[in-house]
This record gives sequence, structure tokens and C-alpha cells, in this order.
Amino acid sequence: MNVQVIYFSRKGSTKKVADAIASEFGVNAEDVKKATLSEDTFVFLGSGCYGGKPGKNMTTFIKNNDFKGRHIALFGTSGGGGGKETEVMETMLLDKEAVVKGKYFCQGRFWFGKKDKPSDEDINEAKQFANKLSQ
Repeated sequence: MNVQVIYFSRKGSTKKVADAIASEFGVNAEDVKKATLSEDTFVFLGSGCYGGKPGKNMTTFIKNNDFKGRHIALFGTSGGGGGKETEVMETMLLDKEAVVKGKYFCQGRFWFGKKDKPSDEDINEAKQFANKLSQ
């Protein structure tokens, strides 16, 4: 299976999850600011949560690309958003006729708290999520 892992991260939490998912497929995670969708790939899209939404760069990427029929998995991190960023991305992608195969969320680093997030356990769960989707 050809896989792309594309993320937006400000403080590094989402990048940490993206790198873990990418490592399961032997690919490099791509910063959304530099990413280009490849043909015939299963795409993992991830973002941190900023005011209950994914990062602006991620929303712009979704708006500017054709996802019709493309299989997508979503992941997100936030200090207190509870996965709202993945819900917003899912709605945007369904409006573009994408096929959302799954979502993963964990807490991320937030200001001065939760400096140990995402934890090793969170990273292992992200890898399990990725592997489950690849079967």
C-alpha cells in the first residue's frame, strides 16, 4: 500500500505522532506547507487543534486539493480540544467526497502543561491505529 502522512504542527506534538505513523510504513511524514498529494496513495492527515479547529495550513490544504474517492485516515493532538480538529477535517473531507477510514486523537503538549504528551503510550496507540488501517 502506498501511503502519505501529511501533518500540521506548531509545538511538535502532531509531528511526533505523524513521524510514528510514517515509520510504520517506511515513509517520511510531510509538513503540510511543503506537501503535494501523490497519485493512488492512502493519506493520513493530522493537525493540532487551534480554537477547536485544525491549523489554517491544513484547512487550506484540504480546500485546495481533490479528495474525491481518496481513502483518508485522520489524526490529531490537542491540549484540551478533545479531537475537534479531526471532526472538522472529517466534515471538510466528506464534503469533498473523500472516504474517511478512521480517526485517532491523543492529547498533545499545551502551553506549560502536559509536557509529556504525547506519551510513549499515545505513540504506540497511533502506530496500532496505522497498522489496523493497513490490513
